[in-house]
Amino acid sequence: MTDAWAARTELTAILITVPELAAYTDRWRSVSRSTARPQVPLTELIPPHVTVLVPWVREPTEQDVERLRAVTRSVQPFELSFPTAGQFPNGTAWLRPEPFDAVSALLKTVYAAFPECPPYGGEFPDPHPHLTISSSAQGGPAVVAEAQAALAAVPAPVGRLTELGLWREDKNGVWNQFGAVPLGD
Repeated sequence: MTDAWAARTELTAILITVPELAAYTDRWRSVSRSTARPQVPLTELIPPHVTVLVPWVREPTEQDVERLRAVTRSVQPFELSFPTAGQFPNGTAWLRPEPFDAVSALLKTVYAAFPECPPYGGEFPDPHPHLTISSSAQGGPAVVAEAQAALAAVPAPVGRLTELGLWREDKNGVWNQFGAVPLGD
């Protein structure tokens, strides 16, 4: 991700938040900082999450939320685990959500419902679902190796995906949840 993209603020996003992973991932996220906000650790900007869609619509209306509800009704809640670590070419370290195919399908369903909102502004048209544990500035092979060893010793907690969170970023780059859309009927 480019620094210009990371520097944007006051966006909205659809996220899979996994607060039950905070105690597990804070060892990495508390010492990792985004390149756009190097003075603040990731743990203070946003909880552990898998990005579904960012940027979403600038000012979501009830019609936008209903459009999202229409596509999430067909997706039943499921268990979500993070058994492996990896990294992107830029060094960002992440945990892989499983079942990966189900998470990928959910993202693609949401993208299809909001064609006017390309993922990451079109910078990454086919994003790889992940939970960032360390940004590109602090990530890399050492963080991935440490995460893989931690996962082998004590697996990350398993959560249940029951909803998609609706989030807004403030002018300081801190994200706050303003709503949620349940999965399933």
